[in-house]
Amino acid sequence: MLEINNVVKTFNPGTPNEVRALRGISMKLEEGCFAAIIGTNGSGKSTSLNAVAGSFLPDSGTILLDGQDISNWPEYRRASMIGRVFQNPFAGTAAEMSIAENIVLSMRRGMSRGLGMALNRRVREEIRERIRPLNMGLENRIDNAMGSLSGGQRQALTLLMATWLRPKLLLLDEHTAALDPKSAAQVATLTKEIIEREKLTALMVTHSMQQAVQLPQRIIMMHKGQVVEDIHGVRKARTQVADLMNAFDRVRRRDLFDQSVAEQVLPQYA
Repeated sequence: MLEINNVVKTFNPGTPNEVRALRGISMKLEEGCFAAIIGTNGSGKSTSLNAVAGSFLPDSGTILLDGQDISNWPEYRRASMIGRVFQNPFAGTAAEMSIAENIVLSMRRGMSRGLGMALNRRVREEIRERIRPLNMGLENRIDNAMGSLSGGQRQALTLLMATWLRPKLLLLDEHTAALDPKSAAQVATLTKEIIEREKLTALMVTHSMQQAVQLPQRIIMMHKGQVVEDIHGVRKARTQVADLMNAFDRVRRRDLFDQSVAEQVLPQYA
């Protein structure tokens, strides 16, 4: 279970470049929940994932994972509990190492990094069996360099690596955005299959309204560092892409209204 309570983060405080990235966000994901975060650029989507991953420490608020307060844990310590897939298909893997070697590193997270003893016949067969359901023919290419693969193949393997040890939480940061449409659809389908099969708790940032509607159980909309919509249950089951677009329009209209009111009121105090 993931619980985020009143998390605040301001970058470059007190300078002309100050950015109030997170303004007291709170959300709770029960174990086994798959949620997507959507929002406009600068809304705080990826910043929220980075806060959970430990890329920075929050100014205030708490983050609990599986009942433990990880708010002040460094990123490397959280990595033992969190699997993550980035937007860039070439992030999170070693291009010059083979598929098998990359996977062994994910299998041995928190253990000795030596590969010589790890890549025995039994382990190689296990790797092939776990790769085979990807339906990409990679089970017969486990000695190929990771850098020789296409973006879609590499992202599929990165997803497999991130979930190999069944993390307490899976973070997906626009993990299909850099792929061609066919590969993106393939990785999206694979994502849903793995999360449902392993009953993972997962948080996905996406710009794809289609993915937000089709993949997760819950949709969280952010705007200007705050949660403005939380769509789940029966409402989520009925939500279509058009409904999400209408929600964005409501947020924009509210912004325009607030700006108009400010422009009328502030001159009185000038």
